[in-house]
Amino acid sequence: MTKLADGDRVRLSTGHEVTLPLVTEATAAGAVLPARYDGAASLLPDGLTPVRATARRAAVVVLCVEYHRIGDDAMTPYDEFAVIVAATPDGQRPPLLPLLTRNVGGYIWSLPVTTEPARALGDEIWGYPKTVADITHHDDETRHETTVVEDGDRVATVSIDWPRTWERREQIESYAVREGRLERTPVEFQGELGAAPLSGRVHVDLGNHERADTLRALDLGSRSVLRFSLEGQITYGAGRPVER
Repeated sequence: MTKLADGDRVRLSTGHEVTLPLVTEATAAGAVLPARYDGAASLLPDGLTPVRATARRAAVVVLCVEYHRIGDDAMTPYDEFAVIVAATPDGQRPPLLPLLTRNVGGYIWSLPVTTEPARALGDEIWGYPKTVADITHHDDETRHETTVVEDGDRVATVSIDWPRTWERREQIESYAVREGRLERTPVEFQGELGAAPLSGRVHVDLGNHERADTLRALDLGSRSVLRFSLEGQITYGAGRPVER
């Protein structure tokens, strides 16, 4: 097991080098959607439990990101589209409690990106299941739209209205399996952050890719628990083992 820590400089298989924690500059738009609890649970590794959006529904996050700068210009900027199952290692909790207390993380189930160095970055340092795909973004003053095409098939088109923003900082934890071990990574968001609860101003149109079939089986709700945005920095620390 290759142990990494903040302060380490890591050389990727592509030859690119980055320093942890990795500070990026990005524009992001996302939404927390209700999903079938059993379907969300089936996507998680041992040691994690889905966060409930309601008494009977789990919480799944779709996140569209345009990276403008990676570390000290360590590589060409890239785009990504994350599907994240909100989860906690602490077992069952009442509906929404982890979301309301911010004691929540997210298991990265799918993470298409637009370049091979970006794929190596996520896979080799954090164990993120990155794949290379075509991702296009379209922004205007009111809405963000992202379309993901992989292996010639469309995965999804996601449209999210921009919420009102204010300057702030938030931190969550992401979960992934790296070299056979479940790890948690601190992820900090800082800049112009926006959030709007209980909104119908999110639309997810699933395509014909096999990953879209899995998302379709989750029966994602049409009304988001939360939609959110960021214009600023996303910082990724070194992963740490999840104690069981």
